[in-house]
Amino acid sequence: MNAALHKALAAAQLTETDVAAHLGVDPKTVRRWLSGTRPYPRHRWALAELLQVQEDRLWPQESRESKERTPGSEHVQRVYAHRWQVPREVWWDLFSEAEQEIGILVYSGLFLADDAGMLELLNSRAQDGVNIRILLGDPESQAVKQRGQEEQIGEALSARVLNSLLLFRALLDVDGVEIRKHSTILYSSIYLTERKMIINHHIYGMPASKSPVIEIDRRNSPDMSRMYSASFDLAWKGSKS
Repeated sequence: MNAALHKALAAAQLTETDVAAHLGVDPKTVRRWLSGTRPYPRHRWALAELLQVQEDRLWPQESRESKERTPGSEHVQRVYAHRWQVPREVWWDLFSEAEQEIGILVYSGLFLADDAGMLELLNSRAQDGVNIRILLGDPESQAVKQRGQEEQIGEALSARVLNSLLLFRALLDVDGVEIRKHSTILYSSIYLTERKMIINHHIYGMPASKSPVIEIDRRNSPDMSRMYSASFDLAWKGSKS
């Protein structure tokens, strides 16, 4: 729990909802900050200014131990042990900052499709002229059936894909959105824009939600980005509407 942040909000007589409205984030995000999650720099700066408190009083410099655990790679911005650990604002920032394209290559992607706010964001980006390509697994394909067996959930994966197809199709009313089905054996789920990529690597026998995730800045890692982008395009080329 971030006791300093709790105290600063109380002193300023602001609620979680007040802060969320001022910063343009979900109240759940503010609750995560109060629970101890460290916000992105732009949110830290904005919140410190709102509360009239120095940033380092709300979020002291990370300890040496935590810095030693930070991945020391020029190619990867962040690493998460599990997809479920990726904060919602990371996904939100990925899509909201897109100006040209958004690509989603998954089997089901139900955690996004079932998020009404995220669907509204994708809808908004499409209306602003961003091209959106969504690739979901063909629920009748051998690849989806095999993946369901490997995760020991059987037909449940096909059912999740069908649910996602239904939810994502609400976006088809907007020009610039295309949804296709693929029968590819995925070694990773790919979420991309012209600026960044989030890669959810797949592990045999484990669901994607429990598998590792890396975040890549395409400007800093052009070679790595091109490989994932090419993989996405290959899956798209072999897909069907």
